[in-house]
Amino acid sequence: MQQQLSVILEALPYILEGAGVSLAIVVFAMALGLLMGIPMAVGLVYGHPILRRLIGLYVWFFRGVPILVLMFLFYFGIFDALGLDLNAISAVSIVLGLTSAAYQSQIFRGAIQSLPQGQLKAARALGMSDMQGIISIILPQALRLSIPGWSNEYSIILKDSALAYVVGAMDIFTRTHFVASRTYEHLALFINAGVLYFIITLVGVKLLLALEKKVRIPGYTM
Repeated sequence: MQQQLSVILEALPYILEGAGVSLAIVVFAMALGLLMGIPMAVGLVYGHPILRRLIGLYVWFFRGVPILVLMFLFYFGIFDALGLDLNAISAVSIVLGLTSAAYQSQIFRGAIQSLPQGQLKAARALGMSDMQGIISIILPQALRLSIPGWSNEYSIILKDSALAYVVGAMDIFTRTHFVASRTYEHLALFINAGVLYFIITLVGVKLLLALEKKVRIPGYTM
């Protein structure tokens, strides 16, 4: 037991650097998914049928193909074909962001559709264009209603970030596996990695729950 604790303490600074990498991947992926997911959700609800079909194809592709396949496809194929010389961390962040956009578009779409349709009509009656009504009235409410779904997405992306191991990104799991392969203390080190993932998940979800309570629309839930 003392030997396992010694190995963990010695390796902890090195593995904690990996926690920073994992968090950076998650933050970038969530941000990219947010930037893409909002316009995609608006397009799915209010867009032309052709636009809705194109977005639907994107959503089904990224929801239907396993993350592992997407990482190999983009890292060893598409990025290279496009002439992009990305390191493993950047490539994994982009792939997870593109995937998250598909899921976040569905979160925001559900939130938009849960709002009374009369709100957009009321905006038109006040002289607003459809886009002004969506930006000024619909989206501020939909974003607040989306936080619980966003919390789930955060947990999923954090867990999926461990797959960065397959392309060599030095996150928590990769560093833990590297140390375990040298010290043969697999059980203790992977328990330590699991605890780190649990703590990061718990802290992130608690922060999002606090944000949800702060911006909650009184008397309204999805």
